[in-house]
Amino acid sequence: MMHEKILEQINNYQTIYIYRHEKPDPDAIGSQVGLAALLQHNYPDKAIILKGEEEPSLAFLTESVVGEQEGDDINRSLVVICDTANTERIDGEEWEKGDQVIKIDHHPETDTFGDLSWVETEASSTSEMIIELGTVASDKFGWEWTQEAARLLYAGIVGDTGRFQHSNTTPKTLRSAANMLQYGFDTTELFTSLYENSESLIRLKGKVLQEFVLTENGLGIMYLTRNMLEEHDVTVAESAALINAFSNTEGLKAWVFFVEEEEGTYRVRLRSKKAVVNGIAANHRGGGHPLAAGAKAKDKQETEAIIDELEKVCKTV
Repeated sequence: MMHEKILEQINNYQTIYIYRHEKPDPDAIGSQVGLAALLQHNYPDKAIILKGEEEPSLAFLTESVVGEQEGDDINRSLVVICDTANTERIDGEEWEKGDQVIKIDHHPETDTFGDLSWVETEASSTSEMIIELGTVASDKFGWEWTQEAARLLYAGIVGDTGRFQHSNTTPKTLRSAANMLQYGFDTTELFTSLYENSESLIRLKGKVLQEFVLTENGLGIMYLTRNMLEEHDVTVAESAALINAFSNTEGLKAWVFFVEEEEGTYRVRLRSKKAVVNGIAANHRGGGHPLAAGAKAKDKQETEAIIDELEKVCKTV
C-alpha cells in the first residue's frame, strides 16, 4: 500500500522538506502545514522544513506551526510535495535535489514526478488524503492527532469543497471532516477567518456584478485590471475570493476571471458547472480539476484565445 511506503520513508529521514504549489489556497496550506504539524508532534527530534512564500491572507492558518528550523542538506533529506500537479507550480527551489521525493496530490496528473507518487483524483482535497495517511499512521504506528493538525486539514477540505457544496464532496469527505471536528477547534473562528472580506473587496465585488459579461453560449467573463485592483486596494491573491461572485446566474455554464498582474500578464481562473475546463488550462501553462482550474496568459491576445476555447466547450453542454 502507498500509505505504508510513504510512512516508511518518513521514518527513514531525519530532515523532511515539505513543499506545496505557488499562490496557495487553503488546501495547499492545510495539507502542507497540517502534515508538518503531525510530523512535529509525532517526531519531535526530526527537522520539518516548510517551503514556499507566505500568503498574507492565509497567515492565520500557519502562525502557530513550524518556526525556523535547520536540518540536513536537502540532498540528504526527504522531500514531500503536496497538492501540486505540475513541477512548474512547485513553490520553492531545489526540491528535485531531495534524496527521495514524494508527491501527494488529488489533481488529475499533469506531470509525473517523484520517487513515490500518490495521486488520488477521487479525493476532495489533498488535506483529505493527509487525514487518510495520518489515520493509517495512527493505527499502525501510534501517531497522535493534535488540535492544530485537525484544524488545518479541516480548513483544507472546507476550502476545496466550497464549504461542502461542490460535487467533489463524498461520504468519505464528510467522515474525514467529522473525524477532525472531534479535536475541538473553534469552527466559528475558522470560518470567519476563511470567508470574512474587507470592505474594499466587497465594493470590488459590486463592480464585478455590474460589469461581468454573459455570452449567448453561457460563458461568464470578467477582467480584473490593475487599475481596478489598485483603486479598491485589493491584491491579486485577495481577488480569488471573488471567483464565485456571479456563479448563481441563470444560464451560466462556465466562467473565467482574467486578473491582470504587474507585468501585464494575466492570472486565469476557470470554473464550470458541467463543461470540462482543465484541458483548456493545460493548453495555457496551467491545470486543475475538470470543473475548477487555473492557467496563465501572457497578454490580452492569449486571453481572447482562452475565451474562444471556452465558448466552444460551452456550446457542447
